Amino acid sequence: MRVLISANGLSADVPAAHAAAARPWPAGSQFCVMSVLDPYPLGRTPPSFERAREVVLRNLEGAAAELKGAGWNTTAEVSLGSPRRGISRFASDWKADMIMVGCNDASDLTRLFLGSTAQSVLRHAPCTVEVVRPRKSQSPTQGCGMRILLASDGSQFSEAAVQSAARRPWPAGSEARIISAPEFHYLQNPPYPVFVEMKDLRVASTEEAKKAVADGLKVLCSTALRATGDVPTIQDRPYRVILREAKEWGADLIVLGSHGRRGFDRMVMGSVSEAVALHAECSVEVIRALALEERT
Repeated sequence: MRVLISANGLSADVPAAHAAAARPWPAGSQFCVMSVLDPYPLGRTPPSFERAREVVLRNLEGAAAELKGAGWNTTAEVSLGSPRRGISRFASDWKADMIMVGCNDASDLTRLFLGSTAQSVLRHAPCTVEVVRPRKSQSPTQGCGMRILLASDGSQFSEAAVQSAARRPWPAGSEARIISAPEFHYLQNPPYPVFVEMKDLRVASTEEAKKAVADGLKVLCSTALRATGDVPTIQDRPYRVILREAKEWGADLIVLGSHGRRGFDRMVMGSVSEAVALHAECSVEVIRALALEERT
């Protein structure tokens, strides 16, 4: 597995690198800690640009040392260009399977950053993207497993996300919970025929959600993860249900597919996956199944 860790290069303290070093990965995995440096502000003063590049590279090598210390093949790279597109471009050239983008807190400044760089990566990356936030629970290196919330809507893309989680190694004692949020339809004071139809739609949606959970559990039962699943009873938009369930359960990571049953527009990313990634209080992994996306 090839994992690209994106950093701003301003410090050797890279949360995404800490998270990666704390987890088990498939044998032979490779890592690259990289930063995209915009040459435009310093383009007219080459010495200043070179000094900036040296500082960034030194910080990246410091972050890479943690992964090397964990026994992983790790390199550090500085790419030139705009971070909003340069990260995805580098990931494509490096043939990354996953991009990990760090996020320290939920401040307004972070939301602004996520609305630009990380959001662009989520929309344009050629591979799976994880927005990494610090864990609130004990570190997995201290003997505590992870809580992984899998959100499924029963689509092929959700199935691919569950399969991806099932294939990966996780810290000992990790548990997975798979949920599916039914899509409810609302109308204020609908006429009786419409009310009956809406009720039928809700029943059908709930049954689809139950099937998605059951199918996911069949996949997870063959793994070392302690797996449970349920259909939340909250009647709200799916992304809000996922965020609420993740918070109440104390999830360390949310995993979901890049598409939903309604399809996917690369320029306007699926509202559920993007909304969850940008507003969750924990890390979020958006699984991109390229073979499936090429069919849409």
